[in-house]
Amino acid sequence: MERETQFIGQSATFQDAVERASQAAALDRPVLVIGERGTGKELIAERLHRLSARWDKPYLIMNCAAMPETLIESELFGHEAGAFTGATRSRAGRFEEADGGTLFLDELATMSMGAQERLLRAVEYGEVTRVGSSRPIRVDVRIVAATNEHLPALVEENRFRADLLDRLSFEVITLPPLRAREGDIEVLATYFGQRMAAVLGWEEWPGFGPRALAQMEGHDWPGNVRELRNVIERAIYRWPDPERPVDALSFDPFASPWQPVHRPAAKDGATPVAVPESSSGPAAPPSGPVSDLRAAVDGYERQILADTMARCRYNQKVAAEALGLSYDQIRHALKKHGLNQ
Repeated sequence: MERETQFIGQSATFQDAVERASQAAALDRPVLVIGERGTGKELIAERLHRLSARWDKPYLIMNCAAMPETLIESELFGHEAGAFTGATRSRAGRFEEADGGTLFLDELATMSMGAQERLLRAVEYGEVTRVGSSRPIRVDVRIVAATNEHLPALVEENRFRADLLDRLSFEVITLPPLRAREGDIEVLATYFGQRMAAVLGWEEWPGFGPRALAQMEGHDWPGNVRELRNVIERAIYRWPDPERPVDALSFDPFASPWQPVHRPAAKDGATPVAVPESSSGPAAPPSGPVSDLRAAVDGYERQILADTMARCRYNQKVAAEALGLSYDQIRHALKKHGLNQ
């Protein structure tokens, strides 16, 4: 999957975040980018570099979560030969490599307290010291850091240094989740859909059907734009007729009646099936007087099925277990109420 560098979206909440990044780019100060996974923190970081006076200097990315704690300081600050087992030669760290440019530290909250202390010195004084050396090296690096954690809460829990947070939070750009970006879901879905259709060689883009659009708007998108892209591209790839609007989405690529069921061991030795719980409780029965009992019961049954399917991410096997039905029974019920995919 190629690197996505465009900002797609028209909602005010999203545009405000992008505009704030554009304003902060010109200032040679640290910036924190906060947001859920898949909201585009990497794109904002790159924008901060490209619109700055450092645009023609190095732009380095380091994922702190992907680096073992024992190596993160060596990776950031470099090391001298013999500093530790396996260090056969001297090596410059990311700070030295990014000298004059920008260093993007992703997943900042996963950094150890020791690495945080050394990072503070680098930000405060513009100096780094390689592991195994006592000679500081001057560097000129702008720090952009990202996390999906609430750093002030981590400070309260003594999991993040308050003085480092003070130095890094000159500007904090918080990206809205996709569910809060009014009107952007369909815009993004169309963009990703058109591109995937072109990849598959479709002559024209047929658009989305009403059912698919309703599914998009009803989904919570915990993976945000990254999840949306995967869902849309998978729907286009699986759609059998390029001349008809795409009208079926699959949110869970693992969904299958034959998928292995994860059975976490309970404390008492039981192994219950893990079924997502509803935050809104069971479907409410019809209120007021009922003039047609059969229609009311059918409507209530349909609502329960729809709510359970949404809760179980449209996994029919898990939904069947949640409702105490067999797979054949839930298939029949979904077909009866027009809810089958």
